Amino acid sequence: MRNGLTDGPVIKTMLRFAAPMILGNLLQQCYNIADTLIVGRFLGADALAAVGSAFSLMTFLTSVLLGLAMGSGTVFSVRFGQNDYKGLKEGIIASFVLLGAVTLVMNLLIYAAADWIIGVLQTPESLFGLMRDYLAVIFAGLAAVFLYNFFASLLRSLGNSLVPLVFLAVSALLNIVLDIWFVAGLNRGVAGAAEATVISQYASGIGIAVYTRVKCPWLFERDKKIRLRFSRIKEIGGFSALTCLQQSIMNLGILAVQGLVNSFGTAVMAAFAAAVKIDAFAYLPVQDFGNAFSYFTAQNFGAGHDGRIKKGIRAAFLVSTAFSLIISVCVFVFAGPLMGLFIDSGETAVISEGVRYLRTEGVFYCLIGWLFLLYGLCRAVGRPGMSVVLTVVSLGTRVLLAYWLSSVSALGVAGIWWSVPIGWLLADALGAGYCFVRRKSLLSLKQGTKKIFTIKKASG
Repeated sequence: MRNGLTDGPVIKTMLRFAAPMILGNLLQQCYNIADTLIVGRFLGADALAAVGSAFSLMTFLTSVLLGLAMGSGTVFSVRFGQNDYKGLKEGIIASFVLLGAVTLVMNLLIYAAADWIIGVLQTPESLFGLMRDYLAVIFAGLAAVFLYNFFASLLRSLGNSLVPLVFLAVSALLNIVLDIWFVAGLNRGVAGAAEATVISQYASGIGIAVYTRVKCPWLFERDKKIRLRFSRIKEIGGFSALTCLQQSIMNLGILAVQGLVNSFGTAVMAAFAAAVKIDAFAYLPVQDFGNAFSYFTAQNFGAGHDGRIKKGIRAAFLVSTAFSLIISVCVFVFAGPLMGLFIDSGETAVISEGVRYLRTEGVFYCLIGWLFLLYGLCRAVGRPGMSVVLTVVSLGTRVLLAYWLSSVSALGVAGIWWSVPIGWLLADALGAGYCFVRRKSLLSLKQGTKKIFTIKKASG
């Protein structure tokens, strides 16, 4: 079987692999952007604020599943690069069971504690009912999130990033159509926006699962020697836990900032709800390029192609920097019109605050682009713990500075916006320093990473 990421021109290979991932996740953002745009236009600022606050919570919850899937995908990539198909298949079984169990437990806990969580987020009393209505439906989509991310990570680990894009494209279009129908046509309010998203998520999740089963039957062939083993669960869980922790810390920090934003009132909440969607959409390509770079590095790491990895690092930083600069200019110049897509032009206070947010963060997209590459590199070479450290530095700084700077009367809510690029900068500096100091051992399996990707064969 040809291993598509371990040969061919480095830049071309990475870009060809990254392009469907970037397009796919841009389409995935359309789920939430469609909700935000349609809710803001048809239901008003209060509904927009409620959905935006709920989005931060759902992002945190789905980050747990995304982190587990990304960690599993890295292990799959290394096994595939090593041509260890028995280890790959047993890893698939272990990962599916692990992610499925986590999804079930998470769903039970979240439904039981929904009202308490809404209160912790300092949600204004006037928005409590709207947010509860939205969350009651959107939580039902966690199983679909699990299915899509598991099978998407599996296919990407094998070098196929196109199929996940196809299923996301179909579901994104379905989501937009259903959003307009349920909210504007059937007048189902914020619950209708959530219903549209959940239906679309299940379309992509079930669809990609069926496709993988039909088109990759060799992954599911029955063999008495291949079964669920605790050693594989431990391997997947041990590696994925750190990636999951990284993703959870990242979004827990955002959730903590959401609570602070909510304390500034509905106008700031609505501005943040719209601006953060634009912000995430703008730097999503460099985030996904970082993930593609991680798969590329992991396959070549498993194959022992150190020289190719070094070329990939140089190419990745060059591409990420160039793209980030272009996007920074676009967001800075068009911040006003972009906010106008989400909220009526009469909501001048909301639009003004959103523009200030975008122009503060938008100048520094290079910093977040470099950070995603550092995350991807550390995961791929068996140092996921360093990714966690970088995330703690970035988000920890952001949260602390957000609360401190926003208390300064001369800054107010602008202090929250400035805390973000400062956190990115500090994490980049730490990551670059770490890679420089460890440059001789970072790509070597003999320097402490071998134990992560090599386990003893299970008996029996």
